[in-house]
Amino acid sequence: MTLEFLGAAGTVTGSKTLIRYKDYKILVDCGLFQGFKNLRQLNWAPFPFNPAEIDAVILTHAHLDHSGALPLLVRQGFSGTIFASEATVDVVAVLLKDSAKLQEEEAEYANRHHTSKHSPAQPLYNSQDVEETMGLFETIPFDQDEGLLPDVSIRLQHAGHILGAASVRVKLGDPNKPDHCREILFSGDLGRPDAPIMMDPAPVGKPDYVVMESTYGNRTHKNEDPTSELAAIINETAGLGGAVLIPSFALGRAQVLLLAIAQMKADKIIGDVPVFLDSPMAINMTELYERHHKDHRFSRQEIAKAFDVAYSVKTVEESKALNALRYPRVIISASGMATGGRVLHHLRTLVSDHRNAVVFAGFQAAGTRGARMLSGEPTVRIFGQDLQIKARLYNLEGYSAHADADQLLTWLGGANTQPRRVFLNHGEPQAADILRQRVERELGLECQVPLLGEKVSLD
Repeated sequence: MTLEFLGAAGTVTGSKTLIRYKDYKILVDCGLFQGFKNLRQLNWAPFPFNPAEIDAVILTHAHLDHSGALPLLVRQGFSGTIFASEATVDVVAVLLKDSAKLQEEEAEYANRHHTSKHSPAQPLYNSQDVEETMGLFETIPFDQDEGLLPDVSIRLQHAGHILGAASVRVKLGDPNKPDHCREILFSGDLGRPDAPIMMDPAPVGKPDYVVMESTYGNRTHKNEDPTSELAAIINETAGLGGAVLIPSFALGRAQVLLLAIAQMKADKIIGDVPVFLDSPMAINMTELYERHHKDHRFSRQEIAKAFDVAYSVKTVEESKALNALRYPRVIISASGMATGGRVLHHLRTLVSDHRNAVVFAGFQAAGTRGARMLSGEPTVRIFGQDLQIKARLYNLEGYSAHADADQLLTWLGGANTQPRRVFLNHGEPQAADILRQRVERELGLECQVPLLGEKVSLD
């Protein structure tokens, strides 16, 4: 019985953990590496296993750093079943189709303008690969044991974080011989307790081993109300006659922001500033929140009312027209780390005007455009142009969908029995190691931060 950490080790992206038990090979998550170029280049490397020999994949949630390499897996020979919650399957269908489309468009652009050193430039995968991948999914409900393979069962429990997100209990061994069984709990990405939309993460229970994320392992979220801070930014910017641009993740963050702005307007904390949701994917995701209302705190009617605060920008022409407006406005647009999407066109127009504000509302992975802007770089490169940053920049960590270090420790410390060992993944090296020290010192648990490619044996 072994675990192999093949992604999200020493970084927050590329999540892949391989379980080997008897002759079975089970992969938990299959995500893309993102951020620094040396990480992104790993997406082009062969998998460190034969995809055709993987018996099953378990997907904790739909974010591309957990799901984005699934079409690659299928293209290279995987033909088993991918298990996930119903909401995750609906969400990942949108994300993977968009991912393939963007890659195809980027390859076409590179070939047309000869901007790639590869001839011809190729996408990592295409729309046909995504279609084949979606045909392999099987949905499973939350809070029920489901047989995966002989002597292997899994159970999904709510993780918070985003719509459909799960922590996964993997039980290995003959259930008739409980002393020989082992349970591994994969936290997935854990949300924050008392989050505005998503449910609290379910308790740890009594697993033998825990694989826990460490995204915010060296940080705690500020106690300040991010809604008050955002309201002040909107009011100040509107007073200057400028625009507030919020690069936002289409899934989760955009919906939380809409809810917050709707409440601000209802409470008359901000004026009647027009709000535009300029992300076709975010619009699609908003509809999924209504469909899967049982997976979060709000009814279908409450979600529909809150999300009606923004005008949904659907066409490219409408999106371009936003940049010609000369009155105060709020634009919520993907992507959240400003790595692509329509937000780049708005950044190009707005970032060099001091009257405007750019508000990042979530984690910015090292090496991304958002992280570089917040680090204090004086210019930002967009579509081959280096633009002076004159707009005011803000980072509202209070809207983060990740539990912070204290919340991770509280969650882990709630285990009914002490796990034999804890493995920390999905964190930058400093964050993971600081959290490791706290787990050992404050909880008295054996804790390890695996290296990329490391294989560990379980007792």
